[in-house]
Amino acid sequence: MPTVARIGPYRFFFFSNEGVEPAHVHIQREQALAKFWLRPVVLASSSGFGSRELRRLQGLVEEHREHFEESWREFFRT
Repeated sequence: MPTVARIGPYRFFFFSNEGVEPAHVHIQREQALAKFWLRPVVLASSSGFGSRELRRLQGLVEEHREHFEESWREFFRT
Protein backbone atom coordinates (compact mmCIF):
# COMPACT_ATOMS: atom_id res chain seq x y z
CA MET A 1 0.00 0.00 0.00
CA PRO A 2 2.26 2.82 -1.19
CA THR A 3 1.56 6.14 0.51
CA VAL A 4 2.15 8.92 -2.03
CA ALA A 5 1.35 11.94 0.17
CA ARG A 6 0.23 13.09 3.58
CA ILE A 7 -1.62 16.37 3.63
CA GLY A 8 -3.01 17.50 6.94
CA PRO A 9 -4.95 14.59 8.46
CA TYR A 10 -5.19 12.78 5.11
CA ARG A 11 -3.13 9.90 3.75
CA PHE A 12 -3.13 9.53 -0.04
CA PHE A 13 -2.27 6.05 -1.29
CA PHE A 14 -3.05 3.26 -3.71
CA PHE A 15 -3.13 -0.50 -3.36
CA SER A 16 -0.29 -2.41 -4.99
CA ASN A 17 -2.66 -4.78 -6.82
CA GLU A 18 -4.67 -2.08 -8.61
CA GLY A 19 -2.47 -1.43 -11.64
CA VAL A 20 -5.09 -2.86 -14.01
CA GLU A 21 -7.55 -0.06 -13.13
CA PRO A 22 -7.28 3.50 -14.45
CA ALA A 23 -5.06 5.77 -12.33
CA HIS A 24 -6.70 6.76 -9.06
CA VAL A 25 -5.87 7.60 -5.47
CA HIS A 26 -7.39 6.51 -2.17
CA ILE A 27 -7.64 8.96 0.73
CA GLN A 28 -7.95 7.97 4.36
CA ARG A 29 -8.62 9.94 7.53
CA GLU A 30 -9.13 7.72 10.55
CA GLN A 31 -11.88 5.28 9.47
CA ALA A 32 -13.13 7.42 6.55
CA LEU A 33 -12.06 6.39 3.05
CA ALA A 34 -12.52 7.83 -0.44
CA LYS A 35 -11.34 6.94 -3.93
CA PHE A 36 -10.87 9.47 -6.74
CA TRP A 37 -10.16 8.77 -10.40
CA LEU A 38 -7.38 11.06 -11.67
CA ARG A 39 -8.44 11.72 -15.29
CA PRO A 40 -10.79 13.41 -14.92
CA VAL A 41 -10.75 13.96 -11.18
CA VAL A 42 -14.02 12.34 -10.14
CA LEU A 43 -15.15 10.72 -6.91
CA ALA A 44 -15.36 6.95 -7.42
CA SER A 45 -16.48 5.95 -3.92
CA SER A 46 -16.49 7.13 -0.33
CA SER A 47 -17.34 6.02 3.16
CA GLY A 48 -17.37 8.21 6.23
CA PHE A 49 -16.68 11.62 4.61
CA GLY A 50 -19.30 14.36 4.45
CA SER A 51 -20.04 16.27 1.24
CA ARG A 52 -18.12 19.38 2.32
CA GLU A 53 -15.02 17.35 3.12
CA LEU A 54 -15.33 15.44 -0.16
CA ARG A 55 -15.31 18.75 -2.07
CA ARG A 56 -12.15 19.73 -0.19
CA LEU A 57 -10.59 16.36 -1.01
CA GLN A 58 -11.46 16.74 -4.68
CA GLY A 59 -9.69 20.10 -4.65
CA LEU A 60 -6.61 18.54 -3.07
CA VAL A 61 -6.58 15.75 -5.65
CA GLU A 62 -6.88 18.30 -8.46
CA GLU A 63 -4.07 20.37 -6.94
CA HIS A 64 -1.73 17.37 -6.60
CA ARG A 65 -2.92 15.31 -9.58
CA GLU A 66 0.38 15.50 -11.46
CA HIS A 67 2.26 14.11 -8.46
CA PHE A 68 -0.29 11.31 -7.99
CA GLU A 69 -0.14 10.39 -11.69
CA GLU A 70 3.64 10.38 -11.68
CA SER A 71 3.68 8.17 -8.57
CA TRP A 72 1.18 5.83 -10.21
CA ARG A 73 3.28 5.53 -13.40
CA GLU A 74 6.48 4.94 -11.44
CA PHE A 75 4.96 2.29 -9.20
CA PHE A 76 3.02 0.40 -11.86
CA ARG A 77 5.57 1.13 -14.61
CA THR A 78 2.95 2.32 -17.07
